[in-house]
Amino acid sequence: MSDMQDALLLGSEGIRKTILHGGAGDIPKFCTGTKVTFHFRTQLCDDERTAIDDSKVVGTPMEIVIGNMFKLDIWETLLASMRVGEVAEFWCDTIHTGVYPLVAKSMRRIAEGKDPVEWQMHTCGMANMFAYHSLGYEDLDELMKDPKPLYFVFELIRVQQPNEYNRESWALNDEERLKVVPVLHGQGNKLFKQGHYPEAAQKYKEAIICLKNVQTKEKAWEAPWLKLEKMSNTLTLNYCQCLLRMEEYYEVIEHTSDIINQHPGVAKAYYLRGKAHKEVWNEAEARQDFSRVLELDPGMKKSVNKELAMLNIRMEEKNQEDKQKYKGMF
Repeated sequence: MSDMQDALLLGSEGIRKTILHGGAGDIPKFCTGTKVTFHFRTQLCDDERTAIDDSKVVGTPMEIVIGNMFKLDIWETLLASMRVGEVAEFWCDTIHTGVYPLVAKSMRRIAEGKDPVEWQMHTCGMANMFAYHSLGYEDLDELMKDPKPLYFVFELIRVQQPNEYNRESWALNDEERLKVVPVLHGQGNKLFKQGHYPEAAQKYKEAIICLKNVQTKEKAWEAPWLKLEKMSNTLTLNYCQCLLRMEEYYEVIEHTSDIINQHPGVAKAYYLRGKAHKEVWNEAEARQDFSRVLELDPGMKKSVNKELAMLNIRMEEKNQEDKQKYKGMF
């Protein structure tokens, strides 16, 4: 432990480091824009050392760009004490682990293929900390209510300086990000019109990532934040239209509900959610959403009536089908 940086880190309040497997060479240079690729495992400090999250189980290593507003900045500090190839365990006190459940929720949703954001973009839900109800995962809710010290085990795989890798959309600076959004939006619209839904979804997704990334740096619910939120909601609804065509109905319900919970006045969110409910035979929910659309935007009457007519046909078909099914049973 002769190295200055290792010693300094151990001197940090509430952190203890143990090297499990030594790495090679010097400690890499970590500057803004450095891309770090690593595996991580998060464990509780109980007798079993219960694993909460493990990137090896997910199968893909984590990637973060230093200085890119990754929400768990303590990780940047810990990684900066490591050599490539090193495996180290860090015990971190609750002052460093309080935000972990929020970050973990994003990472899990992404691993499950649910979030229109990549590994690098753990920003969803952050701005809404105060609107916290449930994270949708019991173990994380538990940690949120009662923060605990955690162990982080890292294996440092790769450290790339800004000129050593392709700057993808998420490695851009804010100004570049905001410039790229309308371009991606336009490409998405064009692909959507051509019927290339998965490709269009990908473009919308990238644009949402750019916006969310800039948005985390603004103060929640203030004018600049709201402007970005509005743009991001528009893109998310476009993304949902792709998902409807791709028959990902439950995902549509999830994303539109997220918008509705934060912004109850967005008629299009209710409209798309109603369409998704219609497809999965949630009749009551669909009717409720469509009537909300009419309250918010009477101009959509024609579209809504068309949807309600289709809902009736759909329910009728399902009832006939169910009758046939049960007929055989008696």
